[in-house]
Amino acid sequence: MKHYSGLDVSVKETSICIVDETGRICREIKAVSHPDDLVAVLRDPAWNLDRIGLEAGPLSQWLFDGLARAGLPVICIETRHTKAFLKAQPNKSDRNDARGIAQMMRVNLFRPVHVKTLISQKRRALLTARKLLQGKAIAIENDIRGLLRNFGLKVGIVGAVKFEERIRKLVDDISDIGEIMEPLLAARQKLRDEFSRLHKKVLDIARNDLECRRLMTIPGVGPVVSLAFTSTIDIPQRFRNSKVVGAVLGLTPKLNESGESKRIGHISCCGDAMMRMLLHEAAQSLLSVTRKWSWLKAWAMNVAKRRGRQKAITALARRLAVIMHRMWSDGTEFRWTKEGLPTAQA
Repeated sequence: MKHYSGLDVSVKETSICIVDETGRICREIKAVSHPDDLVAVLRDPAWNLDRIGLEAGPLSQWLFDGLARAGLPVICIETRHTKAFLKAQPNKSDRNDARGIAQMMRVNLFRPVHVKTLISQKRRALLTARKLLQGKAIAIENDIRGLLRNFGLKVGIVGAVKFEERIRKLVDDISDIGEIMEPLLAARQKLRDEFSRLHKKVLDIARNDLECRRLMTIPGVGPVVSLAFTSTIDIPQRFRNSKVVGAVLGLTPKLNESGESKRIGHISCCGDAMMRMLLHEAAQSLLSVTRKWSWLKAWAMNVAKRRGRQKAITALARRLAVIMHRMWSDGTEFRWTKEGLPTAQA
């Protein structure tokens, strides 16, 4: 008889539920949230495990890798789909959630999630840390502007390079305010220095990666966007159609259809938020900064005339994702004219 297991993971302990083909609960236990401890429970010869369900979360990649290496049939399942299924239970607890996930595995009612390779996880961590340092530095700069404005000191428009010089010039004659600004400027400079170090690492990786260099032939796409895209998609072969990538990244409209009512709303905004933001930045760069003309820019300009600039940027971001996936799959570079262009890009 086949058995199915559901794991509800928390930071310290994981609730495990094992059921048989009829749905009868065979065992319920809690184990330490570590791959070795989970393997020790699930490898019991009394269970003929066919599927093990693990909800996507902060520890899921680590636990999934450990269970998969042990040869267990583990599946990482989509969080929102799991949450909707478990809402039917009147009482929420770790034990009940593990029961619900086990039943999902038994009736084959789940949506699997791709677990990224280790190299993509490391690159994603690098990009996240870089973005975090950049955001904290900008936050300190904005706070400095706000503090000085209370005393009638206006920083004005100034770049990151000359920001510290401008602040010191403003507080030069006000010693007590200068003493307050000094630690903030030191913290900002430290964040900027560490950000530059991580940004250089991103540039080095993109420069030495063949796929990133190929994607950077697209106007508006730089090292950060190309590295983020390769680490997000991870394996291009898991998408049979390049057009699906736009929907996966939340760049296609939501559809609400019931009977004779059919409403098409804004983009779904599901999936990777950082990748979606970077694609929007690449689209803005293509429309505003890139001077060399291409069929892609001409297409986006025509959309802007008909639908407005903001909708054109979103449409261009989606199309950039489709083109990048097709180029990665085919091993081709960007073509500036439409002559001989594949259907997926045209």
